[in-house]
Amino acid sequence: MPLTDLEVRRAAPREKAYRVSDGRGMYLEISPSGGKYWRLKYRFNDREKRLALGIYPDVTLAHARKKRDEARAMLADGIDPGQAKKDKKRLARLNAATTFEAVALEWFEQQAPDWAPSHSQKIMGRLKKDLFPWLGSRPIADISPPEVLEVLRRAEKRGAHDTAHRLQQNCGQIFRYAVVTGRAMRDVSADLRGALRPNRHTHFASITDPQKVGEMLRAFDGFSGTLVVRAALQLAPLLFVRPGELRQAEWAQIDLERRAWSSTVSKTKTEHLVPLANQAVEILKELQAQTGQWRCVFPGRDRRKAMSGAAINAALQRLGFDTKTEITGHGFRAMARTILHERLRFPAEVIEHQLAHRVPDSLGSAYNRTRFIDDRVAMMQAWADYLDRLKAGAEVGPIRPRGL
Repeated sequence: MPLTDLEVRRAAPREKAYRVSDGRGMYLEISPSGGKYWRLKYRFNDREKRLALGIYPDVTLAHARKKRDEARAMLADGIDPGQAKKDKKRLARLNAATTFEAVALEWFEQQAPDWAPSHSQKIMGRLKKDLFPWLGSRPIADISPPEVLEVLRRAEKRGAHDTAHRLQQNCGQIFRYAVVTGRAMRDVSADLRGALRPNRHTHFASITDPQKVGEMLRAFDGFSGTLVVRAALQLAPLLFVRPGELRQAEWAQIDLERRAWSSTVSKTKTEHLVPLANQAVEILKELQAQTGQWRCVFPGRDRRKAMSGAAINAALQRLGFDTKTEITGHGFRAMARTILHERLRFPAEVIEHQLAHRVPDSLGSAYNRTRFIDDRVAMMQAWADYLDRLKAGAEVGPIRPRGL
């Protein structure tokens, strides 16, 4: 006889699993733990099979009977309902793996190991804020150029022009990954070339006038904050590495005897060699007496971690410098590049290698950590000596490096 709702509700567990029939192949299986499972027993191609119809009470008696009837209708049409259920799940998994968000996350996982953590966070932040809410659930192969443009326009309308261009770049990378993995036919973002307003890049504030550089260096020497921050201020113009690379420097990377710092370029995670001039070595020796027992050269309040990323700019502001219009932690790179080339006459390729920029040469090599190393050692010492003269208020004219 068919079951009733009351019988289903009152069916109690026993020592062993047992079944209660509802008719037409459907039954309720009660496990020793009390779980109640709807099942359908049927035959297909002379083989006995079973189909799971759900779990009570999530699937009620009426709902289970409806699913039973649908399955028996399939059997009448010569379709195996068990195989149809598997095919439906497989199609759902396939569709889920081909959405824009699924492909983007897969692309991100492939690329992130080669990125600095800060860069990874920026990329993921843009994806979650500006792309996933609008394109995330769409099959990537169905997305059209106008859809992508509409998303980019949203960033433009709120004044984030640089973000809009970076989003277009990220979209292109994701679509090209979809193409090579067989989930899209082409990169539709390529059709948007020229559709966005031109991006006017804003450069980091920097001081390039020698007299003002001298004034700034004298201010650094008079900084009344901690020794750690003062040393970072003094080393920033001497070494002109990226601010994140400087503050995260570790003593294990620095060889004061060889006068070299084997750092890691934050953008590319490639090794970079920074020759240390005599002046840099003296600053580091003084700092080593205070922080040498820790891993970080510039430890923060938590000595196990590097000082805050805002420390340098905060110190500059404390000294009265406007970090938006005068100088910023990143601006020392532009300062060094400009003065080294225009005033000290060092070749651009030597400067660019010391800046750890990827500049392909005639052999196609993008960057070599030891290329021009002798010239770079000489350049870094000449740069430190030049800064000393500026700090002393000396008039320093153009100098043509010897041997270059």
